Amino acid sequence: MASARATKRRPDLDPEDPEVVARFFHGLADPTRVQILQFLLNGPKTAGEIVRHVGRYQASVSSHLTCLRFCGFVEARREGRNVRYELIDLRVRRLLEMGERYLQDNAERIMACRVIAPSGA
Repeated sequence: MASARATKRRPDLDPEDPEVVARFFHGLADPTRVQILQFLLNGPKTAGEIVRHVGRYQASVSSHLTCLRFCGFVEARREGRNVRYELIDLRVRRLLEMGERYLQDNAERIMACRVIAPSGA
């Protein structure tokens, strides 16, 4: 089960192109977006639940959810007055789990890297 929805593929985009791959990972390159994805691992959540969980302003969370939607990580469904977000693809779960396992041995090295330091550092 690769995806819960059909997507159009652009023939001019090569999934092995380093720029495409870098953009994919850039979608994961923000702690708030990762926190949202981790929260959604337990199932669909409303926008309000996500805002409360991450403890950020609604506008900020909305911006991150928009990024995650455009990148194809999450899907939004309107249910009455609420919008419910869920992971589109189970490979996102595996990707996050794989990253956590990798970091069990390499977190100190990642945090010491000066090249990928967070902005403002």
